Amino acid sequence: MLVKAAPGLQCPKETAPREYITDDPKGVEVPATVYYRRLVDDGSLLEVPASAAKAARTQDQKEGGAQ
Repeated sequence: MLVKAAPGLQCPKETAPREYITDDPKGVEVPATVYYRRLVDDGSLLEVPASAAKAARTQDQKEGGAQ
């Protein structure tokens, strides 16, 4: 499941509580565990459509290559 934090939030990762999922548009791939599904249900995490994540990665690559 591909997720990102809601704007302005950071959510701790299930297995690394001192590492956070941010609102980066590329999102983070996480397993569909109860922990992450609860965060999605309460609005702390948002599911990222695969097409949006791919577009964000492509944009990053273009910007990196232009430097």
